[in-house]
Amino acid sequence: MEKVLIVDGHSAIFSTPTLAQKHSQNPNRTRLELITELTHFQDTSDYNVVLIYDGKGEQLDTPLRQDKDILVMYSRANQTADAVIERIVAKHAKKFKVEVASNDRLVLDTISSFGAFPMSILSMWELIDSL
Repeated sequence: MEKVLIVDGHSAIFSTPTLAQKHSQNPNRTRLELITELTHFQDTSDYNVVLIYDGKGEQLDTPLRQDKDILVMYSRANQTADAVIERIVAKHAKKFKVEVASNDRLVLDTISSFGAFPMSILSMWELIDSL
């Protein structure tokens, strides 16, 4: 069964001290740094990675996606990244082994009820570092 790791982008940034500090200085560069790190993880593991950010309708300068890149998504102005994560999991958890990395307990409880596997951001970094 194909493995998918869905990452709550802002949860990953704001619960990782170095990324949180960098974000306060240059948010776009920090988002790109996380994308680069997760792309490397995808390239060296058997996971497909989906990174989801709260978009709030902003114009963001993330480069266009290439086939080898992770999938980066931004929520619409009237929705949250949490809602996007929950919708994706509800639709795909039966077809794929879906794991969700977030520090939002409500999101993790909700995705568990759909059959996905919850993990904290710390556990995600431990998984990444284990490769």
